[in-house]
Amino acid sequence: MTTPQRCLWATLIALFAAQSSPLFASDPRWITFEGKAGPGRGKHIVFVTGDEEYRSEESMPMLAKVLAIHHGFKCTVLFAINEESGEIDPVIVDNIPGLEILGHADLMVLFTRFRELPDEQMKHIIDYTNSGKPIIALRTATHPFYYRKNKNSPYARYSWDNRSESFRGGYGRQVLGETWINHYGIHNKESTRGLVAEGMEDHPIVRGVGTIWGPSDVYGLTTLEGDCTPIIMGYVLVGMEPTDKVNEDKKPVPVAWTRTYTGDAGKTARVFTTTMGHSGDLEDENFRRLMVNACYWSLDMSDKIPSRGKVDVIGDYEPSPIGFGGHKKGVKPQDHRIARP
Repeated sequence: MTTPQRCLWATLIALFAAQSSPLFASDPRWITFEGKAGPGRGKHIVFVTGDEEYRSEESMPMLAKVLAIHHGFKCTVLFAINEESGEIDPVIVDNIPGLEILGHADLMVLFTRFRELPDEQMKHIIDYTNSGKPIIALRTATHPFYYRKNKNSPYARYSWDNRSESFRGGYGRQVLGETWINHYGIHNKESTRGLVAEGMEDHPIVRGVGTIWGPSDVYGLTTLEGDCTPIIMGYVLVGMEPTDKVNEDKKPVPVAWTRTYTGDAGKTARVFTTTMGHSGDLEDENFRRLMVNACYWSLDMSDKIPSRGKVDVIGDYEPSPIGFGGHKKGVKPQDHRIARP
């Protein structure tokens, strides 16, 4: 075989390998938004969704589009999938296809609730968690895993209700800073006003971020684990309107914080957690900007955060009401494609 022929075969093999890789495969069980021009070009964010209540299967594709179109990040969104129908079904707690893509990710955004994934899927999340790469977590990700059936799994210690002193509170507390405690604000009756924590006014994550409002209620906390630093304080409002008064009987508590996590491999990751994440919270421009800024900060790109980053929604975003059993039926990942102009 001549040298040109060998070069041709090497090129063809490389192309075939790339197309065969899970990272590049066109798989109907997840969706990828290719980054346009912007500071994030060349960085890959993988969103892991799966919660029965807060419509992460609707809000995270919207946020992924914002990051891809306005900021240049490549964004892949994974979902809880009904394998028979191919539809997104957040009630299915034991199947999130495509988690192997985390092996190629630069950032994981986690928004799950009480998942009990098979070991071969969970391994990808924990391998990523131990890799030293950054993590962003929203709302129910403080209680992302719940081992009720397979208590002998090597990953059962990540269950939100772990009571052992060596890993109390499971993934939520040990990795993110806190596990599920309670609804501090009254659910669906008391909304949240988010203000920058004292002393954090110059933090890059809050650059261009004004007063945040969302219909989510403030989650309760005990104490934050490790080196957590509050970024946004949540004030409980007496009603479900942004103009409602603060409930003076409830002191503000952190609803967004940063920390570091050092996993089993001894590598230290940046972590950003927010207990906000109700699908209605993502309608608020300031909350969207907070999340976009957090992605930049997590990826050590704080110097690239603009004074007021663009966070306009791509297309329509009219999320379904929150609540169990209320997710849209018959939706497949590819239904989130960006419509051509």
